[in-house]
Amino acid sequence: MEILKNLVLAPYILKATALISVQRAVGGNQFRHCFSTLGILLDYKFFTNSVLLKASLLHDLLEDLPETQVDEIRWIDSDGTDVVKLVLEVTRRKEESKEQYLQRLLEYGSVNAMLLKCADRISNLTDLHRDIQSEQKISDYLDQTEKYVIPMAMRVNPDMLIELTDLVAKRRQILRMLECKRNNGTAPDAEEG
Repeated sequence: MEILKNLVLAPYILKATALISVQRAVGGNQFRHCFSTLGILLDYKFFTNSVLLKASLLHDLLEDLPETQVDEIRWIDSDGTDVVKLVLEVTRRKEESKEQYLQRLLEYGSVNAMLLKCADRISNLTDLHRDIQSEQKISDYLDQTEKYVIPMAMRVNPDMLIELTDLVAKRRQILRMLECKRNNGTAPDAEEG
């Protein structure tokens, strides 16, 4: 815990405030999402991994605001260069489809990149709302999570694996309940989930 007391996040938080202007479809903004991702990593007790924690605050910055000057991040502190490297690693490239991006992370991603992607996906799964996203989009997102992100969690953190698996199962159960209501007005048995 002593390391956490000495962790300086303020310059990274300040840099991340640029994401306040990037709205999320579910409400709120990308700045709050990045804080959620940081919170998930702290919840999993990654207190000593300063690069991972700092990168979590900026993990969507280059994708959402591509005009960002990465040298400004490099100069923040002694972790800056490694933070930029990790943020670049988890940033989807212009020529990549979402599937190609996730496959690249799964095949070639560092442990930190996979941990960050797992925390990011936990945050995003928590924010899935059927009143904003179509049921098909939610189903596709869950399929993507099972194909790419759950295998990442298998490699890097068994507790994240449990949480991701549970989140996917709960979201699928909700989708099944909605489908049953549409089809015949009844919900599936609780034992099906």
